[in-house]
Amino acid sequence: MEILGIDIGGSGIKGAVVDTAQGLLLTERFRIETPEGAHKADVRDAVKAMIEHFGWTGPVGFGFPAVVSNGIISTASNIDSGWIGTDLAAYFGEKIALPLFVLNDADAAALAEMAFGNGRDREGVVLLLTIGTGIGSAVFFGGHLIPNMELGQLLMPKGIIAEKYASAQVRKVKNLTLKEWALRFNKYLMLVENYINPDTIILGGGISRKFEKFSRHLTPARATLLPALLENNAGIIGAALYAANRSSEKA
Repeated sequence: MEILGIDIGGSGIKGAVVDTAQGLLLTERFRIETPEGAHKADVRDAVKAMIEHFGWTGPVGFGFPAVVSNGIISTASNIDSGWIGTDLAAYFGEKIALPLFVLNDADAAALAEMAFGNGRDREGVVLLLTIGTGIGSAVFFGGHLIPNMELGQLLMPKGIIAEKYASAQVRKVKNLTLKEWALRFNKYLMLVENYINPDTIILGGGISRKFEKFSRHLTPARATLLPALLENNAGIIGAALYAANRSSEKA
């Protein structure tokens, strides 16, 4: 099935048409800067422009950077607080008359990575961490997703929120070297490992492309540590896969 997948992030909105049977992008990835402040109307307009860019008339899957419960946005860590309580599909549907399906962005990336990437055939507890403007997280146990695991909101020592200490955005703002950032992230990694004891940890987001350069500074106690095979396309592919699955359920 061909589905348009859109990954809405704190700094960028990325989309492509996806072959959901093979987990492949069928078009060039298109990116729009997330409007400053990530206000509802501005993001909706940007998404509408992206759909028009592809001339798309079928189902659309969205990964969204928040807890998503039955389609309702419940948190707003890196977006405008006006999103809280919004039924995203209904709100976007006021301007976009297409079948729309939404889930948490890290959950979307994990769905793709478990189906087509380094999570495939992994047993036990698999943790995916997406490193970008914030830190997204998704957990699979026995091949089943435990949705909306916001482990980027864990508190580090001295009470700082983890994603405010070790995200890729923090590295950029503080002008940290890759090693300096990795040593920070390693403290977070050890904290997460103590909480959920995963068998496998997969690191995604744009920085995963540099995995070989920073992974030697990471020291998980037990888990196998891997880069996301699908890199920064995982969120797009997973959003499309989710929409394809939901569309099939409704058929």
